[in-house]
Amino acid sequence: MKLQLALDRLTREECIQILNDTQEAIDIIEIGTGVIKEYGMPIVREIRGLYPSKLIMADMKTCDAGRHEAIQAFDAGADIITVMAFSSKLTILETLKVAKEYGKRIMVDLLEVDSRDKIAELQELDVDLVSLHVGKDKQQEKGDFNTDLFSLVKGYDFEVTVAGGINLTTLPSIVKEKPDTVIVGSAITKAENPYDVATKMKQILNQ
Repeated sequence: MKLQLALDRLTREECIQILNDTQEAIDIIEIGTGVIKEYGMPIVREIRGLYPSKLIMADMKTCDAGRHEAIQAFDAGADIITVMAFSSKLTILETLKVAKEYGKRIMVDLLEVDSRDKIAELQELDVDLVSLHVGKDKQQEKGDFNTDLFSLVKGYDFEVTVAGGINLTTLPSIVKEKPDTVIVGSAITKAENPYDVATKMKQILNQ
């Protein structure tokens, strides 16, 4: 299982410092939506230059203008971008087409999706990477990531990523469901010692 570090609600300087601290323990760098809205594609280019061997995901949360936004992010150095599952079929197909042209990947974000009909539709579109995601605001209402969410994608052949308030306490139960990648944000970025937390999490994923 891979560990993906989500950089969100941070300054540019904080992003770089945390990456310097945790780079040995993480597999994928996620440049969060809030960071992209604050700094744009230049920060994607900067992090690409600083960490040329790391996979980088730009959390674009694209829901329209799929081709344009995919090209923006891939040209800036992203390996993966996010597209919202509620987007039109054409938007998803356009981003998948661009990803194929660039040799990159699309992750479809299942935020607020609760219909297996939608999951079946995504499979028909040849989506192969999805994210089971509990949003920041929803966490205040429903709590952190609940493993019941895995039932949404059971029986489908997706690469599955999970995100949403995951920490050292909740991680062991999530690992039992064997997702391909676990995304962790504030549990690492807000920690007193980000490297220590990231290292402990990676050890749990490797067990």
